[in-house]
Amino acid sequence: MTLTIPFDNSYARLPDGFFARQAPEPVRAPKMIAFNEPLARILNVSSGDLQDMAEAFAGNTLPEGAEPLAQLYSGHQFGHYNPQLGDGRAVLLGETVGTDGIRRDIQLKGSGRTPFSRQGDGRAWLGPVLREYVVSEAMHALGIPTTRALAAVETGEIVLREGPMPGAVLTRVAHSHLRVGTFQVFAARGQLDHLRQLIDYAIARHYPQADGPMGLLRAVRDAQARLIAGWMSVGFIHGVMNTDNCAISGETIDYGPCAFMDTYHPNTVYSSIDRMGRYAYSNQPDIAVWNLAQLATALIQQAEDKEAAVEEATEIVHAMPDLLQDNWLRRFRAKIGLTRAEDGDLQLISDLLTRMAQNQADFTNTFRALGGSAPRDQFTDPEAFDGWAEGWQARLQREADPKATMQSANPAFIPRNHRVEQMIQAAVQGDYAPFHRLNAVLAQPYTDQPDAAELMNPPASDEVVSATFCGT
Repeated sequence: MTLTIPFDNSYARLPDGFFARQAPEPVRAPKMIAFNEPLARILNVSSGDLQDMAEAFAGNTLPEGAEPLAQLYSGHQFGHYNPQLGDGRAVLLGETVGTDGIRRDIQLKGSGRTPFSRQGDGRAWLGPVLREYVVSEAMHALGIPTTRALAAVETGEIVLREGPMPGAVLTRVAHSHLRVGTFQVFAARGQLDHLRQLIDYAIARHYPQADGPMGLLRAVRDAQARLIAGWMSVGFIHGVMNTDNCAISGETIDYGPCAFMDTYHPNTVYSSIDRMGRYAYSNQPDIAVWNLAQLATALIQQAEDKEAAVEEATEIVHAMPDLLQDNWLRRFRAKIGLTRAEDGDLQLISDLLTRMAQNQADFTNTFRALGGSAPRDQFTDPEAFDGWAEGWQARLQREADPKATMQSANPAFIPRNHRVEQMIQAAVQGDYAPFHRLNAVLAQPYTDQPDAAELMNPPASDEVVSATFCGT
């Protein structure tokens, strides 16, 4: 049996100015690491011979119907506009319409140089491939919109980063790879025909109920507000929220120097390239608003009445902070067992977070313990928790089943940074058992799994991961 992917490639039918047609570069000795069978079934992808699959997902052979291309986009990187970026190490093989009726991209990441590679080698090393596989699938299991991982393949080649590293290719699946930067590049170039085509395409593909460019802006705003609240609720830090890493579908995309917090502090930064803390945990809502404003600026360029468009876009963007807070409150209410909204809820949640930051409480374990036992043990000064808990317990008296609410809102398991790093180091030595175990445990993050209890533990002092890296 051969690998079969039922491609239906709408993006490839757009004009050539949207992309460069580019086949992936073959590798020396592809070998399968993992194949996501449940996702494959949703995509209507039929798996084949293991080596045939390795050849296809490494880019050595093209499945029938694939129309490989590298997408063009630009973007603001740490606040500075770069006029041309694009897929410098990724190739979109094509799209499928799944059993659920949703159209998705299938992309090879780390598949070699493209016309947009600039000085890069177009390759990925094993660590970032496994990190993105584990973290993106964990995010899916957590219920947060995300790109997903269909396959991971060794290339049998060496990639040079800080030293020689084993190469790998990730097969990434997304509702699309349209980014804020995809709109920015055509607006900046004054290619208004392309911009209008892109707007029409994005509306038809993602938000068919949207009424024109401003309707698209509203839809993206709402999706991003939900997404960022989801990130905040699980202590996720994206690390590089540039506009080229902001998907208009409302999915988490580009897991480079991402991380999940252990000890809670609002100013936490892990990304080694975020030297000023622009994308710190607590800054993510504000950055999402900033990114939406960049999308608005691009969409306005196609308006005949620019003054009216500026007025409407300003109103849409200015509404986003309140939407973010509404989504954040809904998420965090559930984390402390609340389903009803009351006036004091924001203060109650904020007070808990302040005490957690002051007492070096583990973010994930503290919230999980609220619905179980001994949350005060997470605090360096347990009396700090006691001082908060009295008001919280009184508030819970007006809820029907707060424990069930908390258990479904607070994961027991997240992909902790030190466990991800340990998994990568084992894989570099040829041991994939920790990788497969992490995937299996993280597929059920809200379920108690006594056999995996050690994966809940924060890092010991010699296990702390203080910085994460892009891998490029």
